[in-house]
Amino acid sequence: MEERKTGFQQLDYTLLFLLFVLMCFSLLAIYSGSGQYHSDPMHYVKLQLIWFGIGIVAMICMMVVDYDLFKNFSIPLYGIGIVALLLVAFSPLGVFRNGSTRWLNVGVTDIQPSEFVKIFVIIATAHLLYKVTSQRVQRDIKSDLVIVGKVFLVGLPPFFLILTQPDLGTALVIASIMATMLLMSGISWKILGFLALSAVAGIVSLVWLHNYHFEIFSIFIESHQLDRIYGWLAPYEHQGTFGYQLVMAMRGIGSGQLYGSGFMQGVQTQSDRIPEIHTDFIFTVIGEEFGFIGATILIITYFLLFYRMIIIALTCNNMYGSYLVAGVIGLLVFQVFQNIAMTIGLMPITGLALPFISYGGSALLTNMLAMGIVLNVNMRTKHYMFEAEEEAL
Repeated sequence: MEERKTGFQQLDYTLLFLLFVLMCFSLLAIYSGSGQYHSDPMHYVKLQLIWFGIGIVAMICMMVVDYDLFKNFSIPLYGIGIVALLLVAFSPLGVFRNGSTRWLNVGVTDIQPSEFVKIFVIIATAHLLYKVTSQRVQRDIKSDLVIVGKVFLVGLPPFFLILTQPDLGTALVIASIMATMLLMSGISWKILGFLALSAVAGIVSLVWLHNYHFEIFSIFIESHQLDRIYGWLAPYEHQGTFGYQLVMAMRGIGSGQLYGSGFMQGVQTQSDRIPEIHTDFIFTVIGEEFGFIGATILIITYFLLFYRMIIIALTCNNMYGSYLVAGVIGLLVFQVFQNIAMTIGLMPITGLALPFISYGGSALLTNMLAMGIVLNVNMRTKHYMFEAEEEAL
């Protein structure tokens, strides 16, 4: 028997509370870490509050439309995303900044199309997987390979267009979305294992090319990306150049110890020694000023957020909704892992922001839209009383 609940009763208040906790972390860390960038210490906090407000409105707009209707817009949205990426790459509207061309000039401001393409890829891939998996008669290796091939046809064009900007971090986010949604599709573990081994083989091949055929290696890896890899592998040997940011970040996090140095008391944070500390390296602020305990609370908050999203994906009785939530999980989990790992030296430095924490408009808006999708799916999932007993019968 179906339980009848209103939209507000179906609203996941746990997710909303966890987002509120992340917002508090964000505002505190931005206030502490951005004072050296503007005479008004509240400048970036005010801007972040504005972006949170815009993001909440966007999230609500994403929630009110039945997610099943997203199928009707999957192809147009995907097409718009590809066209925008092509304009960035091949038109005068592309804006070159900080060593890459990632922005598109639209007159009043510059936008970063790759951020919104993440959402478009999730919607398009979910629609594709829903159609393919619902139509297949039997599960075998051949049908699984067809699914992988079609997902690659959707994901690889934006992946390579973003990679050539160059923006390795966002390209890897697209790859993470594809991998998570393939995992949700139920394809054979043999194929997933082969894809994982292929990725490892690709990395090994790049290392071999670097050592023996550097001229070929330089075709695939830009010089500034290679500098970041050197700075990651041997940060103290290059701390005067491209290892400087990582060394300063690790010193800051290490000095926080158990309880932290206190709000607004971080030596590294307040001394302007770490570039982009209010954006890409904001985890350093939390680690230094709130210590191991504060960083652990933040990571637990993320863990609970992802756990709740996994439950929503698994309990949704519409596979299209499950695929949508799986794509959002792939989007957010990789960004959290990569951002925190790069600040403690476990991964190379990329330009990925820490979701819901780092200062920034496009990334925050994209993540709020993604959460709107998750809340939308949960609100429209039908729950049944005595479901377990009915399945047993």
